[in-house]
Amino acid sequence: MKAAVLKSGKIEVVEMPVPELKDKGAIVKISGCGLCGSDIVKLKHNSVPDGTVLGHEIVGEIVKIDSDSDFEVGDEIVMGHHVPCFECTYCFGENYSMCRKFKRTNIIPGGFSEYIYISEDHLMNTVFRLTSNISEEEISFTEPLACCVRCVKRCKLDFNANVLVIGLGTIGLLMGQAVREFGFNAYGIDLIQERVQLAKKLGFENAFRLGNLEETVSDMKLEVNPSGFDAIIMTSGADKALDLAFAAVRDGGTINVFSSVKSDETAYPNNQIYYRELTVTSSYSSSPDDLEDAFNLIQNNRVKVHGLTTVYPMEKLNEAIADTLSNKIMKAYIKL
Repeated sequence: MKAAVLKSGKIEVVEMPVPELKDKGAIVKISGCGLCGSDIVKLKHNSVPDGTVLGHEIVGEIVKIDSDSDFEVGDEIVMGHHVPCFECTYCFGENYSMCRKFKRTNIIPGGFSEYIYISEDHLMNTVFRLTSNISEEEISFTEPLACCVRCVKRCKLDFNANVLVIGLGTIGLLMGQAVREFGFNAYGIDLIQERVQLAKKLGFENAFRLGNLEETVSDMKLEVNPSGFDAIIMTSGADKALDLAFAAVRDGGTINVFSSVKSDETAYPNNQIYYRELTVTSSYSSSPDDLEDAFNLIQNNRVKVHGLTTVYPMEKLNEAIADTLSNKIMKAYIKL
């Protein structure tokens, strides 16, 4: 089968063996796989070894199965790629993505390949059968939306809270819609005017283009609340995002970090956190319940993702990565 393998910082399409069904689980023929920002981060930072097949936002069809689940050969599915144990300290504390089993479980070899093996644990917890006419490109947003759902839950906000999403790429646009689905007021901000307009079309209460920081924050507070926003969700790891977050959040408010940064040297202003009694939290990945919530939101057209993707063949995965980095496109979907 063909697979897109990481080699010396680049992606190369090679031939490799089709995974075998040695244990309970299933072999899935991939229809397509979304390109996640985390795939690009791993590539840029050389944080995974050569030979790795990236990709986890998977849509496919079961072609072989040995399972006690109710899935069958021929089922079209979408899935998440990690499964927690539900029995450890992390799981009891609902930090599922910190679970050691969560970190070990994965698909084999990765979503940018023609076939993968998925385990029985995956079938029982993170795989969903497609039942509507929604396109594969749209349903592939299940896993990234689930991460956003998880983030909103972890903010632990009061009903009708005002939430500012910093960064309106695809994750920011998903995040704002998830914020609204939980009964909060979603606002967004970005440097790119087209993304600001798109956020408004997708139902944000309002969205703003970042200009002069002090003037932009003043304008937002004048419209929303003179005290500032109840919560800030940082889907951007840009340097300006941190300054913006602390300028826009109200005293006693929450800042949620939902992005990686260029280095670990980013300094959070300790005295602001202390004297203003701010809550700084984070969110990394989703649980099986979050995946189910996200799947239902997309299936029921509660969260809209139509038109956010550009389709590329696997042979043009490097081009898809470059176009994403240059903001030429919003989101790439790699068609197998």
